[in-house]
Amino acid sequence: MKTLKKSAGKLEVHASPLDRRRGVLRLGEITVPCALGRSGIIMRKREGDGGTPAGRFALLHVYYRPDRGLPPATLLPAEPLSPTSGWCDDPGHRRYNRPVQLPFPASHEKMWRDDRLYDIVVVLDCNLDPAVKGKGSAIFFHIAREGYSPTEGCVAVSPEHMRLILQNVSLGAEMVIRT
Repeated sequence: MKTLKKSAGKLEVHASPLDRRRGVLRLGEITVPCALGRSGIIMRKREGDGGTPAGRFALLHVYYRPDRGLPPATLLPAEPLSPTSGWCDDPGHRRYNRPVQLPFPASHEKMWRDDRLYDIVVVLDCNLDPAVKGKGSAIFFHIAREGYSPTEGCVAVSPEHMRLILQNVSLGAEMVIRT
């Protein structure tokens, strides 16, 4: 795998002119394909719209499945997921767009998934501080499905590309998503 000198870096994401649900992610000399939301990149994010929000988002925290591989090599804070890991996506709940422990009474996403999408997942600083109800939740940078089919609003890359990117960013890295 090609590696770069570690730097804070800027991950740039652009939609493909041929398919708005697919794009290109660039970090310095690294350029890889990525999946985007089923509605493409959008300017005004709403809960459930399937859009990947345009904007500048810090890479905050990495979660990974310890039963499916080694922790990613990264300077970002990282911690293992567990079967009780969840993320609240209920705009009416006080824990909206925050990690939660399962079982959880409100609407939530399971972080310990049967598919491999969250084997490595990076929390983006999207609608977090403060979380505005209905402006979108669980906008992550995660592993893509086979064939890069669309996400629900996240940015997704192959497992190999995720590991390559994470080993080449440090604290302060940002993802810039542009239409």
